[in-house]
Amino acid sequence: MHDLLNHPLISQRYFFPRQGFLSEPYMIEVDGAQLACSYHEVDPQARTLVHFHGNGEIVDDWLDGFVEAIAHAGLNCFLAEYRGYGRSTGEPQLGKMLKDVEATIAALQLPPEQLIIFGRSVGAIFALEAVRLFPDVAGLVIESGIADVRERLLLRVHPQELGVSLAEFDAVVDGRLNHQHKMAAYPGPVLIMHTRHDDLVSVRHAEKFNDWAAGRKELKIFPRGNHNDIMFVNAQEYFSILYQFIDSLEHYRAQ
Repeated sequence: MHDLLNHPLISQRYFFPRQGFLSEPYMIEVDGAQLACSYHEVDPQARTLVHFHGNGEIVDDWLDGFVEAIAHAGLNCFLAEYRGYGRSTGEPQLGKMLKDVEATIAALQLPPEQLIIFGRSVGAIFALEAVRLFPDVAGLVIESGIADVRERLLLRVHPQELGVSLAEFDAVVDGRLNHQHKMAAYPGPVLIMHTRHDDLVSVRHAEKFNDWAAGRKELKIFPRGNHNDIMFVNAQEYFSILYQFIDSLEHYRAQ
C-alpha cells in the first residue's frame, strides 16, 4: 500500500537537504539508500549519544565542537544522517526516514541501555521513533523539538493536495507520528530544552513534551536565544544541564 508520508509534496515542502563533505562516513545500508553517518568513539565501554539533527542541517554541522563536548562527558557520539542529506543517497521521504531509525540504531550493535537518544528540532521525530522501538535506552534529550507533527505538516501541505481527506490524513499521522503516545510509553528519564522566544517552533511544543513525559523529566526554557542559536547563545548553561542529565543517568540506573 502507498505510504502517504512518502508523498513527493511532503518531501519537497517539508525537508531541506544539503550536500555534505564528510571524509570518513559511517555508512549504514537501509532500504533503497545508504546513510552517511559519523561515529566518534572515546571508550567502547562508554555510553553512546545518538544525535538526530534538525532540518536544513547535516552531520557536518555537528563535527566542530559538539562531538568534543560529548566526548568531554565521557560519551561516544553517533551523528545520525538522513536519506538525501549530507553524503547519504536517496531522497528525504518521511515514511522511509521513520523506518530508517531502526536500521540506524541496530547498526551500532550496542544494547539499548548503552544509548542516549538526542533529537533536535525535526530530529525529535526520529528520536521519538527510536525510543518507541527501543524503550530501554538510558535517556532521551529533546532540544527545540516538534511535539505536534500534524500541525507542522499542515503548514506546508493540504490533505487534498495529497489526494486524501483531512480524516484520512489525520489517521495516518496519528498512527505513525503520535508523539503524545510515544512519550507516554517511554519510561526513562527525559531532558527537554527550548528557548522562550523560538520563532520557528513555539515553546508550546516543549511544554507539551513535558506534559506527556511519563518518567522522570526536566524542562529547561532558556530566556535567551532562538531556534537555531540556542546552543551557541547558552553554551555554558546548555552543556552544564546536559552533563548533569548524563551524570544523573548513572544514579537512575542504580535505583
